[in-house]
Amino acid sequence: MRVAIVDGYVDEPSCLGVPPYISPYPRYIYGMLRALKINPLYTTIDAIRENYKLKRSLYDFDLVIVIAGMVVPGKYLGGKPASLKELINLFPATLRKILVGPIVIELSDRERRLLENYEIFGFPFEHQLFRYLSRFAGHAESAQARGRDFVNRFAILGAEVVKQHPDFPNIICEIETYKGCYWRKCSFCIERIHGEPNQRDPMAVIAEIEALYNQGCRYFRLGNQTDFMSYMGDFSHEVPRPNAEKMWNFHREIWRRCPKIRTLHIDNVNPKTISEWREESREIIKCITVYQTPGNVAAMGLESADERVIEENSLAAHPDEVLDAIELINRYGKFVGYNGLPYFLPGLNFVAGLKGETRETFEKNYEFLESVMERGLLLRRINIRQVKIYPGTQMYGFGDRLLKKHKKHFKVFKEKVRKNIDNTMLRRVLPKGRKLTDLRCEVVEGNITFARQLATYPILVGIQGKYPRNEFLDARVVDYGRRSVTAIKC
Repeated sequence: MRVAIVDGYVDEPSCLGVPPYISPYPRYIYGMLRALKINPLYTTIDAIRENYKLKRSLYDFDLVIVIAGMVVPGKYLGGKPASLKELINLFPATLRKILVGPIVIELSDRERRLLENYEIFGFPFEHQLFRYLSRFAGHAESAQARGRDFVNRFAILGAEVVKQHPDFPNIICEIETYKGCYWRKCSFCIERIHGEPNQRDPMAVIAEIEALYNQGCRYFRLGNQTDFMSYMGDFSHEVPRPNAEKMWNFHREIWRRCPKIRTLHIDNVNPKTISEWREESREIIKCITVYQTPGNVAAMGLESADERVIEENSLAAHPDEVLDAIELINRYGKFVGYNGLPYFLPGLNFVAGLKGETRETFEKNYEFLESVMERGLLLRRINIRQVKIYPGTQMYGFGDRLLKKHKKHFKVFKEKVRKNIDNTMLRRVLPKGRKLTDLRCEVVEGNITFARQLATYPILVGIQGKYPRNEFLDARVVDYGRRSVTAIKC
């Protein structure tokens, strides 16, 4: 029985799977198939585009499982995600195929009809898919763990799939700690589809990291959750109380089992947690700076500094709480590490087009960033995007009228931030002459090679000269773009 997994890549609020990242989904699916005594093929959408013989060979498979979905799309250097149009015509109608991933959240009835040759699974899909695959393979489905611990067995069995990734071993493994969001009130966010937070057993998470490590992986991000600070915490409170002792023990055990990790980073942090539980959060911030690697970023959702927008969209944190979180992370994380970057810095997310937004909203957002600058605080990244509207969210009924009305104001705000804030902040974080280590070469354009560290939200570095893909270099900063730097090889 021949089964293939085609990774069309995902990008969600809490999960990234565009190269050099590999999301947990292909690893879980591979593990399910291995549990059913099937040895599947894994490939990526980029590999299929580049190799027609590979694509044609899949026509003769018994089943192809396609993973896709760009819920919060961005600009990507490492790979080109599969588009809906591409998926429609990717394989012949006669081929048995399944479509899974966050793409299903946004499919209209018309788009579902265009994809009628796929069996489309709901999201999250793991329980449903395993039942289907069990029947497909002629196995009786055995009793499984409930909640997110359901994936633990498959995460271990699926670890070996990383060796089939075209960029192995230069990939970052996205590790799920829990699904769901304790706030579940923000008008635009799709994380509510996962319901109440459902945490994975920390020993199972460590075992998964160890299994990937034993396959040769050295780069990890503890992502795929809405708030890393609250992992293993007490969720009996409206805002979960972090558990610093468990967090210290969790990190010690990772390093005891995997002593040669080269990157260990996180993704999302809810500033509400830091503000509500300051002392507990302080200890976890210390833990992160001690046990995780430099260049780390806590992506935090301010979304808007306008109190009216915050109220009408039930956003989690107010500007003073976010500023407090930025200051606390800076206090312990601003010091420069061995790879040339500060150990741990905050990042900020802004979302335009929310209910209650006015022209003054953009002014307030900019004033907030100016206050961060005036205090001498560091930000590693500022993400500015327009809201995407999905069924099941409060914004779905409200629509996109403010996006259209404030299109000009959005562009002006974004331009001001990129010109005045980003560039200045980049010069503070990476002064001229700073040495950056372990830069992985990815793309050559003219006489410039673009390289990045294998990290969470890595800085794009343009290095003078032509260097082969996957060569690792050290370089010194000599100039600046808006969100990137120019460097010369050491």
